[in-house]
Amino acid sequence: MSRRNNNGILPHSVLEEFKWEVADELGLSSKIKSEGWGNMTSRECGHVGGRIGGSMVKAMIRRAKDSLNSTSV
Repeated sequence: MSRRNNNGILPHSVLEEFKWEVADELGLSSKIKSEGWGNMTSRECGHVGGRIGGSMVKAMIRRAKDSLNSTSV
């Protein structure tokens, strides 16, 4: 069984993928790769989390459903 985030809706891998996608869009991925998430400021992490919590939620849910449907067939 795949690992899930706290609310049990999305597999951890899907959330991680979106987190990196948003970080890349914000131009933060190279800093995260070189310094790690622990060295990011609260503001930088908030930008990533805010984008994930915003309009991307619908896309994440749609993508997760598609993923679950394709693996169960």
